[in-house]
Amino acid sequence: MIIVRTPLRVSFCGGGSDLPAFYEKHGGAVLSAGLGRYVYLSIHPYFHADRLVCKYSKTEIVAKASKLKHPIFRVLLERFGINGAEITSTADVPAGTGLGSSSSFTVGLLHALYAYTGKYVSRGRLAEEACRTEIDTLGEPIGKQDQYAAAFGGLHVFRFRKDGLTEAEPVLLSSEAAARMERNLLMFYTGDLRSASAILAEQGKNVRENAEKEKAQLAILAMTDELHRELTRDNIDALGPILHASWREKRKLASGIATPPIDEAYEKALSAGATGGKLLGAGGGGFLLFYVPEHRHADVKNALSHLKHMEFGFSPGGSAVIHVGDKPKGH
Repeated sequence: MIIVRTPLRVSFCGGGSDLPAFYEKHGGAVLSAGLGRYVYLSIHPYFHADRLVCKYSKTEIVAKASKLKHPIFRVLLERFGINGAEITSTADVPAGTGLGSSSSFTVGLLHALYAYTGKYVSRGRLAEEACRTEIDTLGEPIGKQDQYAAAFGGLHVFRFRKDGLTEAEPVLLSSEAAARMERNLLMFYTGDLRSASAILAEQGKNVRENAEKEKAQLAILAMTDELHRELTRDNIDALGPILHASWREKRKLASGIATPPIDEAYEKALSAGATGGKLLGAGGGGFLLFYVPEHRHADVKNALSHLKHMEFGFSPGGSAVIHVGDKPKGH
């Protein structure tokens, strides 16, 4: 049996600049961190060598990969020519909550399949192949940040070049500053699950065709570089105001990014002591993230007592094989 653990992610600044409609013209950059919350994939030989079993929110048992309904399972298992295997996916957080779970799943499945077939691949290759699977093969109107955050983990700036190449640059700050940054971040679940595809498709179109929305995305890109500079100086408190300014610009990019309940919760958090925040993911629902000085944590938690607070930390690494068992005899 092979077990692979792949982190979810929190994106601090730059989201949207990883869409081809933007980075092919201007270049892009996203500053993000892997979370200590994970997607797990396990794979081992199945008793019946002529069957595939895939378990996620549903269970599929098929004679060949092309019969699978789950698109990512289908595409990747067809590509690897896998049969006679049982693959199970579980996660610490539900899908559709703005933490990049779909791309973490894709990266994790690729990693598991490579390990199962006895091959080592780099983090960069895992990320790029996940991008090609989701964006090129399956036609999802998404960006490239989630796949790279899942593969690399840690705190990085991912730079998306006009020629399509992506560069991963670690954000270097002291261990004390990194620990304080973790302590000052609070995350709350709004209770709404959503699909990012429609919002991202509209956002890409808007940035390509509307000068004002393109200007907003350029402002977010500039804030990403500013945040990178401040963090490398250990100026962790800059995160709150930059999150706030970036969220104000992001709201302009597409309809459906914010909703009245989200706006109400955001304002309550600011009034209670948060210095900034944002909705994670494309928008519409999921998790709200806030930067809150430690002495105001209780006030913010009390103000948002109607929402589920989730404890979290950063993941030091990216997708990893955490268990390799012996193959059963006869396989």
